[in-house]
Parts: sequence; structure tokens; C-alpha cells
Amino acid sequence: MEGLTINNVWMMVCTALVFFMHLGFAFLEIGLTRQKNTLNILFKNIFIICIGLLLYCLVGFNLMYPGEFNGFIGFAGFGLDSPLTADGALDLAYNEGYTYWTDFLFQGMFAATAATIVSGAVAERMKIVPFMIFAIVYVGFVYPIAGSWKWGGGFLDELGFYDFAGSTLVHSVGGWAAVIAVCLLGPRIGKFQDGKPQAIPGHNIPLATAGVLILWLGWFGFNGGSVLSADPGLTSLTLVTTCLAAATGGVVCMLVSTAMFKNLDLTMFLNGILGGLVGITAGADQMSPTDAIIIGAVAGALIVFAVSFIDKVKLDDPVGAIAVHLICGIWGTLAVGIFGNLAGMDQFISQLIGVASYAVFCIVTSFIIIFTLKKTMGIRVSEKEEIEGLDAHEHGMDAYPDFRMNEH
Repeated sequence: MEGLTINNVWMMVCTALVFFMHLGFAFLEIGLTRQKNTLNILFKNIFIICIGLLLYCLVGFNLMYPGEFNGFIGFAGFGLDSPLTADGALDLAYNEGYTYWTDFLFQGMFAATAATIVSGAVAERMKIVPFMIFAIVYVGFVYPIAGSWKWGGGFLDELGFYDFAGSTLVHSVGGWAAVIAVCLLGPRIGKFQDGKPQAIPGHNIPLATAGVLILWLGWFGFNGGSVLSADPGLTSLTLVTTCLAAATGGVVCMLVSTAMFKNLDLTMFLNGILGGLVGITAGADQMSPTDAIIIGAVAGALIVFAVSFIDKVKLDDPVGAIAVHLICGIWGTLAVGIFGNLAGMDQFISQLIGVASYAVFCIVTSFIIIFTLKKTMGIRVSEKEEIEGLDAHEHGMDAYPDFRMNEH
């Protein structure tokens, strides 16, 4: 019973850290975008947390962990129903390490993250109601079905696909939807002029920096909790590899971006840290410190080239969500087959199959959802609303009323 208590307390601490990450996402997104859209972004982030937890309780948890199923989709019923022991008592140690309730809450915190990734990519020009509908469908149904393929014991788990804490299951699932949303939305007004990308500076880089540091702290829970116990060896190794990949990702991204663009860009530095974190997430428990440094270094370099490529193909991602979560998520997942305890050709092929499976599923489902919304109710605000700001038109409020310039 003592072991159960220690494991359960550790899992609850990690749950709180993952919850805290939502503040980091909010700070990062509002910091890298313009003042006139701050309240809109905050509204979306708060909505995602609240609706995500409710949906995960009602349907998501039992879609993701359906028990015995066909490996592709299963459902254990609506709502939460704690397992019982043979004599009808509450089975507190149903998973031999933590309680049913802790399991639900920890996994529920992950569920909301996928839609939060999309929130940043579509910032400053997507209507709030269509986004809310998208978030409901994606978090409530798409994410848990995708999660069941590996974490619920589905066909990818049987194949040997490995994703420790969600480089693909969380980050790429959000990243693929972000790509589709950005393609269907189009770029912000003024982002591309004469075919060339124009910088649209964020209004509060100190907040963005605070957001990244909060996310880094939250990743201790994101990866550390994914050990699913307080095992001292595995948890401490996981936190070491997580930190080393983050630090290396930031440094390498800073160096490569400085070499390419001849300026010390803090926003690239910040996204490099996040890229390192996303990259190590798939195999944080399998890697040596040296492996983690290499994975973080590649992720940091990938950020720079991915951001440049995204600009070249005229996709507008205000916060770099696609480069960070999709590109580095794919890299981190494939890295499991190259480094660490599971390295080998068979494992690499399993990782490739997993990446491809999630790509197809997420591209098709997100396209159906967003394209349907575009054709029925429209997904983009008017030109006037975009120029004057979503806060005023979507919410009738200002995030900083005491400091707002007299624009009219």
C-alpha cells in the first residue's frame, strides 16, 4: 500500500504540472501574436481545458482505453466507472501503481493539448465558434481513437510501435490538424507581400519567454508522469534526458538561425527549446544523456529549416506550432528506432508505420471537420474584423483596456 501511495502522489504531482503547461501555451501564444487578439487566444485556451476534461470524462477515456477491442476503434461506455475487486470493493490499485481516478485525470490533461497546438497555428484570423466546434470533435473523438491505437493496446501497440509520452500521439496529432487548418484558412493579411514573407512581431516577448519556461517545467510532469510510477531510476533518467534535449535544442536552434539570418532571434531560441522537448518525448525513458543531446540538436536545427520552408510554401503559422510539434514530433518518433534501447531496423520500420498511420488519420479527419465548417458557417473572420482585432469583434472586450492606444 505504501508503494501505491508514493506512485499515486507522484502521478498527481505530474498531473498538476501538465495542467500548468496550459498557462505556458497561453503565454506563448499571446506573446507571439498581436495585442488586439490577446483575449481571443486566452478564451480558446480556457475553453479547450474545460471542454477537454468534460469530453474526456464522457467519452474520451473509454474510447482511448476500451479494453478488449478490434485494435482500431472500441468504446467501453459513457462516463467513468471505477473498477471493482472480486468482492465488490473499490479497486484502488487497479493498475498496480496508481488509482483509476488519477489515471483519468493525468490522461485527460494530455487530451486538451492536441487542440491547443492548433489554437496557436490559426491565431489572429479564425472565427471563435468554428474553432470551438473543431476542438470538441477533435479532442472528444479523434484524439482518443488515435490514442487507443498505441496506449489503449491497439494495432500499433501490437506492431511494436513505441511512443513513450506522445511525440506522435499528442504533438503530431495536433500538428497535422494545424497544417490542414492553416491551409484552409490562408495567411493573415500582410503576411506575404510580393511573394515574400513579412515579419508580424508579437506584442509581448517577455510573456512568450515565460510561457516557454513554464512549458519546460510542465514537461517534467508530461514525461516524468509517463513512467506511470515513481520508480527512482526511470523517473530521474527521464527528467535528465528531457532537460538535456531541451537545452541542446535551444542552443543549436540559436546557432543555426544566427548563421542563416545574421541575428540573435530570441523567438527561434525559444522554439528550439520546445522542439528539443517534443523530440525527446517519444523515447525519453530509453535514451542515454548523449542520445538526448543528439536528438535535441537535430530538433533544434530542424526548427530553423522547417520555419523557412513553411514560409516558402506560404503557410502562415504565427507561433511556429507546425515546426515545433509536427516536424520535431516526427523526428522524435523516428529517433526511437535509431537511438536508445529500442534501436534497430525493425523498430525503425514500426516507428515509420506509426507516423504514417497517424498522418493519414489526422489529415483526413481534420480536413473533413474543418472543410465542413468552412463550407457551412465559414472559418475566417472578415477583413475588417482581422484588421481591427478579434478581441473587439468576437468578444467585445480588450485584454489591456488601460493601455490601449486611441486608434479611432
